[in-house]
Amino acid sequence: MTRPGLPKLIATDLDGTLVRSDDTVSAYTHGVLDRVRAAGIPVVGATGRGPRLTELTRNDIRAADFLVMAGGGRVVDQSDPSGPVVLRDERLPAEVLARLLADLELAVGPLTVMVEASDEHDAPLWGDYHESWPYQDRFEARTRDECLAGDVIKAFARTADHHVDELLAVARRVVPPQVATLTQAGLGFIEICPPGVDKATGLTVVAQTLGVDPADVLVFGDMPNDLPMFEWAGWSRVAVANAHPTLRAAADEVTLRNDDDGVAVYLDRLLSR
Repeated sequence: MTRPGLPKLIATDLDGTLVRSDDTVSAYTHGVLDRVRAAGIPVVGATGRGPRLTELTRNDIRAADFLVMAGGGRVVDQSDPSGPVVLRDERLPAEVLARLLADLELAVGPLTVMVEASDEHDAPLWGDYHESWPYQDRFEARTRDECLAGDVIKAFARTADHHVDELLAVARRVVPPQVATLTQAGLGFIEICPPGVDKATGLTVVAQTLGVDPADVLVFGDMPNDLPMFEWAGWSRVAVANAHPTLRAAADEVTLRNDDDGVAVYLDRLLSR
């Protein structure tokens, strides 16, 4: 239930929520987010994108005081005048990922696997080629052994025979939460993150830094990887109209689609009350 007054912190997912289908963010949306900051409300971009996409992320949410990236594994304070400060940086050990993938393949058959291992600007994902991956310009084919040569930020996996939601359900039965956090963000792959890493735990770092209670946080999202922050935030949980049914069911309110600037329309009305 939406609380009266204004929230003390606003966090929004990017792809499918703030960012439109043509990979742009409207001038209107940027302007509304600037008004939010001018009202004294910190803005957080909460995204599954890894740190290799930091510059792209900063461009898509220029008003952000903090970035929660890699689904919560990397948290960056951008408000420090001396430059960005990394507040959290979690990795999944390669040997843990190797065992996890072996156990999952016993349950579902061969997996197409990609890993995000580097935080260098525009670094590619490594792994098995799959034609459905939407960002082939940021992909490099590598063997499983090469992918597991070091710790990773997150991994992506899919099968030929399972819908992503079905694969996620099976994976959660096979992989204990203390081993890894599993989710999906609408890309057709499940995402495998370090244990305890999700958008809620990433936002907890931000909230504690600012001294904000989760009950005073407003969040926006569209996919199952946004569920943890929907369960965590208390001021209001708002899904865009194009959201996954699971997230719509968890939302307090539904705004317009991402392509109709739903986040900005909601915030514009909120600020204009």
